[in-house]
Amino acid sequence: MKKKIYIADTGGTIGMRPGARGYEPAPGFLGEQMAKMEILKNPLMPEYHIHEYDPSMDSSSMSPSAWFDIAEDIAAHHDEYDGFLVIHGTDTMAYTASALPFMLEGLQKPVILTGGQIPMCEVRNDSRENLITALLLAARDDIHEVCLFFDNRLFRGSRTTKWNAGGFDAFDSPNFPPLGTTGIDIEINRSLLLPRPEGHAPLQVQRLHDSPVAVLRLFPGINAAVVKNLLAPPIKGLVLETYGVGNAPDNDPSLMAVLKEATDRGVVVVNCTQCLKGRVMMGAYATGTGLLEAGVISGFDMTPEAALAKMFFLFSTRHDVDEIRTLMQTSLKGELTE
Repeated sequence: MKKKIYIADTGGTIGMRPGARGYEPAPGFLGEQMAKMEILKNPLMPEYHIHEYDPSMDSSSMSPSAWFDIAEDIAAHHDEYDGFLVIHGTDTMAYTASALPFMLEGLQKPVILTGGQIPMCEVRNDSRENLITALLLAARDDIHEVCLFFDNRLFRGSRTTKWNAGGFDAFDSPNFPPLGTTGIDIEINRSLLLPRPEGHAPLQVQRLHDSPVAVLRLFPGINAAVVKNLLAPPIKGLVLETYGVGNAPDNDPSLMAVLKEATDRGVVVVNCTQCLKGRVMMGAYATGTGLLEAGVISGFDMTPEAALAKMFFLFSTRHDVDEIRTLMQTSLKGELTE
């Protein structure tokens, strides 16, 4: 029996067409392009149903409320379909791929995000192969998590980041191996996949509140007064992108004092490295120890995207700051290596 895949078409480059001002969304255009693809009628391909979002969501305009719309859409059709494909713009795809795992509690089926750097309507594009393979991956029985597929690699969603704006290899998973690769064959590393949730509880969707959280990237000459303004109430959490293995200018006592004052009153400050690859080790240098003394906690090898999404999730579901700090440093959905 052929598998049935639900396609949540949120928008993005993959389904755009040329317009007077460049590529632009076109209602129904992706479905028209797919209907012309003979390969999708092959008996080996799953059946699919497209739900086109109206209006189309520009990737740059995504928000926690938009993530919730996508999660609710998946949950509403969870029992009817064998897998789910989310068509998404590339700019914030890694954020959505990082947020959905926390929102979809008890997910039993594959959710694959994909898109393209060049629209499918162009003669030369990456969208076609991304779409075909993502459909096949969404029909698998051994995937029970949110993934991102792009340029022949399948990644855990909460481990991804967009690192290349001009190449087909737009995404990477710098601190966790790909779950699979596609070439002549589709090769899945099953030992890396998250296990299927036990029991048969219905899929639960957690709404993420628009909590006052932020991301701050350190830079030489950063002003303590600027950081103090950012950390002023009502902020609850901050993802702090530091140097190297988690270092900051500890020779600036005013900056350390600002961070200490914020953490003392309950602001959760999580240390993530600016480096594409690697993990935070805050005790390795005195400059990292200074952050520890200021109450900053380690984000280990989480991407900033995952740390931010997790922060939204925890502030939406927990009230105790100490519990939030503990859980930020605990792997909940495979988003970090403890």
